[in-house]
Amino acid sequence: MEKSHSRLDRHFDMPGIRTVGNTRPLQWLRMGWEDVLQSPLASLAYGVTFALLGYLILAFAADKPYLFTAAVSGFLLVGPLAAAGLYEISRRRSEGRSCSLLESLQGIARHKGQLFYFGLMLAIVLIGWERMSAILFAMFYKGDAPDLANFFGEVLFSGAYTHFVVAYMVVGGALAVLVYALSAVAVPMLMDRETDIVTAMMSSARAVGFNLGAMILWAAIIVGSMALGFASLLFGMVILLPIIGHATWHAYHELVE
Repeated sequence: MEKSHSRLDRHFDMPGIRTVGNTRPLQWLRMGWEDVLQSPLASLAYGVTFALLGYLILAFAADKPYLFTAAVSGFLLVGPLAAAGLYEISRRRSEGRSCSLLESLQGIARHKGQLFYFGLMLAIVLIGWERMSAILFAMFYKGDAPDLANFFGEVLFSGAYTHFVVAYMVVGGALAVLVYALSAVAVPMLMDRETDIVTAMMSSARAVGFNLGAMILWAAIIVGSMALGFASLLFGMVILLPIIGHATWHAYHELVE
């Protein structure tokens, strides 16, 4: 079912939005897995790259808890852009064509202008979140910053810093919801058609709003996959992130007219 929003349509060339069932994300995962099987070398190359990036985050921020939490959440924020090559693989597969790693990189290069501006927007958000994270630590945590090994026990789960935990979750959660709504299917749209980032972000927000149940489940799957990836010492990232990336393409393809 297609929906429109007349006020936005007056100012932007907005595509129609379809509605899907609340459990549809499970099918997106299945299709994402099929894309990995069809293009294993290119897909897993991105998975290895993501895992190495995650390792660098862990290594750099291991002794800086406020940086660590901001960096891990930032990893989720920039994920939609980092998976652009995976969207190109799925896009070509949907047209009945194969796609090598080099061809996926060429697809990114063709849309580098709009992807750059989208990445700049995400970078600003990420820097802002890192600063807000530091401010929250300074406001609510008065002791010496614990190392990461003691951070969860001393701060998050001790009950001694409830105000900090609540403030951190509220601020971080609000930012995450905003970024998720604006980026859920924006980058696949930029890879698929000639459009601007404002139209792509508004289309993404509409897709989330019109399919709230499905997109809440999809967000939970993404967060759960990332948590599992980090919990597996990043080995899980090698396969989980390509599946999520390909599945995101199928989400866009079904939701955006």
